[in-house]
Amino acid sequence: MSVYQGKNGKWYCSFQINGERKHLLCHGATTRKEAEQFETFKKFNLMQQQNGIIPRDDKGVTLNKVFDNFLEYSENSKKSYKQDKSRVRILKEYFKIRYAKDLKPDDIEKLKSHFLKQGLSKVTVNRYLEIISRAYNMAIANDWVQKNPVRKNIKFSTKNYVVRSLSPQEEKKLMEVLSLPQYEYLKGIVIVALNTALRRQNILDLTWEQIDLEGRVIEVTENKSNKHILKPINDTLYNYFSATPPEKRRGYVFINYYTGKKCKEIKRAWRTVKKKAGIENFRFHDLKHTVGTRLALNNVPIPVIKEVLDHSDISTTMRYVHTANEQILSAMNVLNSFNQSE
Repeated sequence: MSVYQGKNGKWYCSFQINGERKHLLCHGATTRKEAEQFETFKKFNLMQQQNGIIPRDDKGVTLNKVFDNFLEYSENSKKSYKQDKSRVRILKEYFKIRYAKDLKPDDIEKLKSHFLKQGLSKVTVNRYLEIISRAYNMAIANDWVQKNPVRKNIKFSTKNYVVRSLSPQEEKKLMEVLSLPQYEYLKGIVIVALNTALRRQNILDLTWEQIDLEGRVIEVTENKSNKHILKPINDTLYNYFSATPPEKRRGYVFINYYTGKKCKEIKRAWRTVKKKAGIENFRFHDLKHTVGTRLALNNVPIPVIKEVLDHSDISTTMRYVHTANEQILSAMNVLNSFNQSE
């Protein structure tokens, strides 16, 4: 039996029946035997409630059950399951043991304030709110709760992220830092990003089996948009991949310098490299933006850029055209200093 004594000397029991978890103080218990008897009674009582034999004397399902139900859906349906799992763990730690129907909009506001004090961005906080909202919508569909505490206007209003691209000068500084032995693996990741516009996770998951040097193509089947993507290998990528001896072209392409295993995460190294290179306000995802901006600056047709960036909506691609036009105008404004007409 899952009975234990807390540091305060009191006895507790924890059990789960038909997906409904209970964590209870064993009132009046002074020994393990008494606590086990209390647990047995509570289990029997809960089963009777679930079967409709006796009315419920609690407030329904717990918040943990609502989150667990969402995670089951996420694991089966979402590419972001690992991230969802991590965020749900944080939400559980924050809310602790509570009944789902007790969560109010005011609790969500307090959660937002808590996350902001922890240094999270408004965009990231909204991701947590989206998980709560989705979990509650599923709970409502299961008749577990009646209301969703995440109202329409409760999320932060965030501006669309400005397209930020890497300038040739910044790229030179970045590559100088990446040429250091400890960052060689990260240099390869950046080279692939700047020549394919693939997302970070797709690059980290890249295996030699996906790379066809003879046919000069990279095949990606697991991705955010669930598309079957074929990325042509240009000369820069061909030379980079060809530098690896044929006998070593197996398994994952990018191996961590320190662990000798697959590169699972690069956030810390990426921050360090950017700082050493003096590059600010630049995310790894902006390498993808850099590809789009460079293609637009060189008058590559919009439909082609859309395919390169794997966009579903061409309106998303149009941002790069606007950015390119602004950069061209900025360059042309240099001519203003030579104006003799006035």
